[in-house]
Amino acid sequence: MNQKFKAGINIAIKIPRSKYDETIAFYRDILKLDVEEKPINNPTVSRTHEVKFGNNIIWLDCVDNYTHSETWLQLTVPDVEEATKYLQSNGVETCDELEELPENMHWITDPAGTVFNLQQRAPD
Repeated sequence: MNQKFKAGINIAIKIPRSKYDETIAFYRDILKLDVEEKPINNPTVSRTHEVKFGNNIIWLDCVDNYTHSETWLQLTVPDVEEATKYLQSNGVETCDELEELPENMHWITDPAGTVFNLQQRAPD
């Protein structure tokens, strides 16, 4: 299989509740970036803010049960099922229990524990 993985535009930073308001203020008031709260219905993320970051979007996610922040990245592929088989053949398993996802997407991690959202990209 010849997989073509590409970086997506979305970056999620999972932030403990105790640091969330302070982090929002940093991006909005100190860095002066556009920060907008967005509605979310997710069992593990209680609040989220969208930050325009050049051509990317940073999602600042408030997670009540975290003790430290984590950065999660987006990967896009032409075919999620094919890419998943390819990854599994290379010892990379999905870990969809991390957070609720729409169908046809998966969570994976690199050996260091960085989380990636694997999803299908729009045709070129």
